[in-house]
Amino acid sequence: MEGHSVISADILASYAADAALGIEGVRAVVEGSRPRHHGVKVVTDEEAVAVELHLAVEWGLNVPDIGARVQMRVAEYLSTMADLTPATVDVIVDEIGPPPEGA
Repeated sequence: MEGHSVISADILASYAADAALGIEGVRAVVEGSRPRHHGVKVVTDEEAVAVELHLAVEWGLNVPDIGARVQMRVAEYLSTMADLTPATVDVIVDEIGPPPEGA
C-alpha cells in the first residue's frame, strides 16, 4: 500500500509540551506573547519542523541549563513519538516562580 501519514501541528505541540513539563524545574507551559498558541507553536513545512515553547520555571535555577535540557528532551521525544527531528526548538522563559518563603 502506498501513501504517507501526517501528524498535525497540534499533536506535535502536545508532545513538545509533555516533554518540556517532564524537565525538573519547569513549572508550566504559559501563553507567552502570542495567545491562541497555548504556549507551544509548531511550524511545519515540507522540509522542516520548528518548535517554540513558552515556559515558566522555578525560582533560583540556571535558566540556560533548563532551556538546553528542554531543547534536548523535546527533540528526543519528537524523534521517538513522531519519527521526526525538529530543525529548531526555541525555549522562551516568560515567567519565573516566586522565591521560597523566607528567602
